[in-house]
Amino acid sequence: GRQFDEEAARREAASTAARLPNTLPYSLSTARRVRLWGRTDPNVELVQYAESWARKIQFNTAIDSVREMAKRPQTPPMVTVAVRSDGSVESVTIEVSSGVVEVDDAIRRIVEDQKPYVAFPPALAREYDVVEIRRTWHFDSAIRLY
Repeated sequence: GRQFDEEAARREAASTAARLPNTLPYSLSTARRVRLWGRTDPNVELVQYAESWARKIQFNTAIDSVREMAKRPQTPPMVTVAVRSDGSVESVTIEVSSGVVEVDDAIRRIVEDQKPYVAFPPALAREYDVVEIRRTWHFDSAIRLY
């Protein structure tokens, strides 16, 4: 009889643990992630979300700051921004530096200043917790994300 009681207690503990919400922050191992390196993907909603994110960056950045960055000789920086399903920014990673510390810092500021971003559409949120968007940034008369 004791063995049956122990097994029942283990089943009950496992059932209780499965019902508790996960309050831990997302990590690389637990979040359902997708990476969009470019502008094409079979998931149309993913591409549309990334394009709307890029438009927000391009259209809402002050022209004066863009002109200041365009004056500096630089390599076009490649940046990955991880956006969570609620529109918050998980991380900003400079994959290829511009070679100018001020420009790299300005990119981080631009991304941070424009948050929160739009939350994922319901279909996208059902599939992913985090979308990583990688773009190459060009500065001239405006910011252009390729």
